[in-house]
Amino acid sequence: MEKIRADLLQKLKEEMEKAEIHFEENVSMSRYTSFKAGGNAALLAQAKSHDQLKTLLQIACSEKVPHILLGNGSNTLFKDSGYEGIVIRLSDDMAYVSVMDDGVTVRAGASILLSTLSRILLDENLTGFEFASGIPGSLGGALFMNAGAYGGEIKQVVREVKTVSFDGTAEKIFSADEMDFGYRHSILQENGYIAVEAVIELKRGDHEKIAQEMKVLSEKRNSRQPVSYPSAGSTFKRPEGHFAGKLIEDAGMKGVTVGGAQVSPLHSGFIINTGGATATDIIDLITLVQNRVYDKSGVMLEPEVRIIG
Repeated sequence: MEKIRADLLQKLKEEMEKAEIHFEENVSMSRYTSFKAGGNAALLAQAKSHDQLKTLLQIACSEKVPHILLGNGSNTLFKDSGYEGIVIRLSDDMAYVSVMDDGVTVRAGASILLSTLSRILLDENLTGFEFASGIPGSLGGALFMNAGAYGGEIKQVVREVKTVSFDGTAEKIFSADEMDFGYRHSILQENGYIAVEAVIELKRGDHEKIAQEMKVLSEKRNSRQPVSYPSAGSTFKRPEGHFAGKLIEDAGMKGVTVGGAQVSPLHSGFIINTGGATATDIIDLITLVQNRVYDKSGVMLEPEVRIIG
């Protein structure tokens, strides 16, 4: 990707300073992604409100600068060559939560972590969100990809999603049906709109039962997944009629390494950073796994991880 011209970079910084938008230059994306690997972004900017986000998007589009929204970075890998554009994050100011008057409907900002939201909902004795308590991502990222675990998916609880257009000129509220949720899919992947807030509907529940369910799921996750190593969760989508982990293990790839990247010996569906892995190591191992599995089973695995750059 061609580097941003020095004069344009200066102009972008001046416009963001004028709008009181916090930003950093030449930022290692290993700091902001759960793989703890990847190259540098030319600029990383944090929006603390819907209006700041719209301003940022308008600045980027008016100057024709590539830009991308990053949530908690738990499902994203930036190539070692980096990103010559603006990586936009939503700040903690957009991690708000409020329970509406009916006591079961919740409005939440897109930057809140699913684990944090789960604990708040537990305190409110609201059930239906337990499945998300161990997913290491933000609400915005979960909406983007219809995140799920242990039989639950975001689509099961969402009523509507407030969004901002990719160029920052419009806001739109999508109903649950309009979100077109599917397996690791939402309409946001196609239309470029960015989730800033969601309204979710839950049910009243028993505090102890909710807490117990969250505890059981946490223990299951910790015993079956390589949570002590940097990763992006499940590396591949589940192929129809198969399980990615079993296909990978059957292809003899369990424990295989490329540089610092490894197919987890604990769960073959995870590629982990054992220490010092580059993004190239991880991408090369993803490709190797895909090829070996295809040769063995005829199934081409599709990465669940977003690779940027």
